[in-house]
Amino acid sequence: MDLLIPALGLFVISFVIFVIVFLILKKFAWKPILGALKERETSIAESIASAERVKEEMAQMKAEHEHVLAEAKAERSKILKEAKDAKDQIIAEAKNQAQAEAKKIVGEAYIAIENQKMAALTDVKNQVGNLVLEVAEKVLRKELSSKAVQEDYIKTLAEEIKLN
Repeated sequence: MDLLIPALGLFVISFVIFVIVFLILKKFAWKPILGALKERETSIAESIASAERVKEEMAQMKAEHEHVLAEAKAERSKILKEAKDAKDQIIAEAKNQAQAEAKKIVGEAYIAIENQKMAALTDVKNQVGNLVLEVAEKVLRKELSSKAVQEDYIKTLAEEIKLN
């Protein structure tokens, strides 16, 4: 049991050494240790505050990014709508122009047909006139003594004309 009970001399010496080490540490070590701890605490607080500021800035940047993205989408929609409207307008103008051009071509074709018809009628009239003149000329050239012979000659000429 002697081993479990410390000796009084050893106890006093240990206590004195403890007090001396305590005073030396208090005078020389605690102030720098506490200063370092205080500095570390300040640094951590500043880092946390800086992280909070960065977090707020990131949230603000995210909000700005979403706003810019929404504006870009709206602008894209506006541009697409304008392009679609322009396309529809160009198509409508092209259709109108094509219809006008078609009407013009059809009108010109009708005029050309009418002109050709008139030219053909004029040609037919000229040919009929020439035939009448030829018949009259042939009738006049042949001096016929009787009216019956003259009528027979006109009938034969008429039949020749029908055959041609």
